[in-house]
Amino acid sequence: MKRVIAVLIVAALCGCGRQEAARSGAKPITIGVSLLNVSNEFIVMLNQAMAAKAKDLGVTLLVNDAQGSAERQVQQVETFLAQHVDAIILNPCEVEASSPAVDKAVAAGIPIVNMNSETHAAPSAFVGSRDEESARLALEYIAKRLNGKGSLLVMDGVMGQAAQIKREQGAREILAKTPGLKVLAEQSAEWDRAKAMSLMENWIQSYGSTIDAVFAQNDEMAMGALLALERAKLKDKVVVVGVDAIADALQAVRENRLDATVFQDARQQGASAVETAVKLIRNQPVETQVYIPFRLVTKDTVGQY
Repeated sequence: MKRVIAVLIVAALCGCGRQEAARSGAKPITIGVSLLNVSNEFIVMLNQAMAAKAKDLGVTLLVNDAQGSAERQVQQVETFLAQHVDAIILNPCEVEASSPAVDKAVAAGIPIVNMNSETHAAPSAFVGSRDEESARLALEYIAKRLNGKGSLLVMDGVMGQAAQIKREQGAREILAKTPGLKVLAEQSAEWDRAKAMSLMENWIQSYGSTIDAVFAQNDEMAMGALLALERAKLKDKVVVVGVDAIADALQAVRENRLDATVFQDARQQGASAVETAVKLIRNQPVETQVYIPFRLVTKDTVGQY
C-alpha cells in the first residue's frame, strides 16, 4: 500500500497566492512529488522546503513517500499521470531502477524535475548538488586532520543510489592523491543510524585501536558510528565526518563530539525544485541543471548554521 505522507492543499493555506492566480487568469497548479524515504531527516527537510515554497506560490503539492522502493516510485508516478498533474518532482530512489518513472513522465509530455538525486534517464530539469564534492570536502578534512597518514573506514549509503555512487567517486579521488590514507574496510549501512552503529561495533571488534578515521556518506550513519565509538571509549582517537548537516550532526559538532559534517542545502534544493517545476509548467525560461554547493562545517564554522 502506498503511504501518502502529505497532501498539501495550499489553496487553503495560501489564499493570497491562489487568489492572485485567479485574478490573473492563471490555471491552478498541482505538482506530484515522490520522495525517496521520509524516515530520513534530510528528506524531511526537503519536503518542508518544498511545502514552504508551494505555499508562497499558491501551488498544490501531492506528496508520496516511496519508502526506498524504486518500484513503488514508478507506480506513484503512474498515478500522478493518471491524475493529470501539471508536473512531477522526483527524488529518485535509484539511478537505474527509478529511470522508468522519468521515462513515463517524459513520454506523457509532463515536466519532471529530479531533485537531490539523479537517474540515467534524462528529466526535464535537475536540482541538487554535486555529491562527489561533498566527499572531496570530507576526505580533504580527514587527510588534513591526520596529516595525510592513517587508517580509514568508509560507510556507504544504499548501493546504486546516485549519492552513494558519486560520494564514493569523490572519496576515491582524494584517496588517490593521499597514498598515506589506507582504507581498512568499506561497507554499506544503507543511510541508517542503527545499521551504522551495528556495523561500527563490528569494525571496532575487528580493528580496534588501529582506526584513525571514519567517513560516513551521510550524517545518520555518522551519528551511528559516533555512538558506537563513544560506547567503546575510542572516540577521542578517531576522526568522524558525515554529510548533510542534519540537526543532530550540527549539535554534535557544537558539542565537539562529531568532528565535521558537510552542509547540503535542503531548503534551497526543495524551494528551487518547486520553482523550476512551476517555470516548466508556464513555459518560462529555466535552468535545466541547478547545482547548489556543499560547505564543510566544523566547530569553527558551525555557528553559521
